[in-house]
Amino acid sequence: MTDSIIKVVGLTKIYNHTVLAVDHISFEVNRGEIFGLLGPNGAGKSTTIGMLNTLLKPTEGTALIDGIDVTKEPSNVRKIIGVVPQEYTADEDLTGWENVMLIADFYGISRDISRQRAKELLEMVGLTEASKRKVETYSGGMRRRLELAMGLINKPKVLFLDEPTLGLDVQTRTAIWEHIRKLKSEYNMTILVTTHYLEEADEFCDRIAIIDRGKIVKADTPENLKKGVGGDIITIQLTKDGKDVDQALKGIQGVTEVKNNGDGLITLKVIDGGAVAPAIIKAFTQMNLNVTRLTLARPTMDEVYMTYTGRNLREEQATSEETFTMRRTMRTARS
Repeated sequence: MTDSIIKVVGLTKIYNHTVLAVDHISFEVNRGEIFGLLGPNGAGKSTTIGMLNTLLKPTEGTALIDGIDVTKEPSNVRKIIGVVPQEYTADEDLTGWENVMLIADFYGISRDISRQRAKELLEMVGLTEASKRKVETYSGGMRRRLELAMGLINKPKVLFLDEPTLGLDVQTRTAIWEHIRKLKSEYNMTILVTTHYLEEADEFCDRIAIIDRGKIVKADTPENLKKGVGGDIITIQLTKDGKDVDQALKGIQGVTEVKNNGDGLITLKVIDGGAVAPAIIKAFTQMNLNVTRLTLARPTMDEVYMTYTGRNLREEQATSEETFTMRRTMRTARS
């Protein structure tokens, strides 16, 4: 049995009695895993996090964090969670050190303890040398790392990250994820992260829930989600046309579809390309057909998203308000 630290049942949020932002979603997050909410802006990701971290009151449904109801005991929930919002919250007129200490004061942590924690956290995120500088001098990556340190000052059991790498360059995004993975590996921290970056969700999340128009349409491991779209694609080029090969290839275990494109080009859909490829090559050898090229392509998260939503995530458009918020965040990140 799994040990669920977050349990959500029928969680719903309706704004102004008219706008259905989150529509009766249910999911569980296991203790110590990185769980991703993947979807475009406007899908309901930030609203979901807002309800789980007690900033927004659900219209319907329940959510438990380590067994504590977010609606009935919000103050107790706040004691065991950390939040890194999409917007930058650090005071630019204060230093990095002062910002971390300010959050510690909000939690009521004694100065003796908070000083040591702040020192350790700033060192962990690589900001020790910049800790006495005002935040207004920080780059986007430094600001995001500072926000991460601020969100960890109370040693949370669960950390919520809302688009933690939005607007950052690839190198800085990779560095942020290294810190996130360190939190999981060294502290067994449970992390719920929202993102619309397909590659990040695929590489770094233990499990992913695809959220679209306020609904969770599918949740599983990245590998299982990709397997669910129909398997791997093997493309084979022969030295000559392979007549009557279709039936022989369809008889191989794991081959689900064969397409003879002519001119010696064969395309196969298979369940496990790595396991099936040797049997395919053997079949061609037995038919005295020479293979000049064999390529294996695995399904991508983009294909997964399109399969379950009918749309391409990369082409999704946000509302004007969400676009404005994103641009403002990106401007701050790049300043």
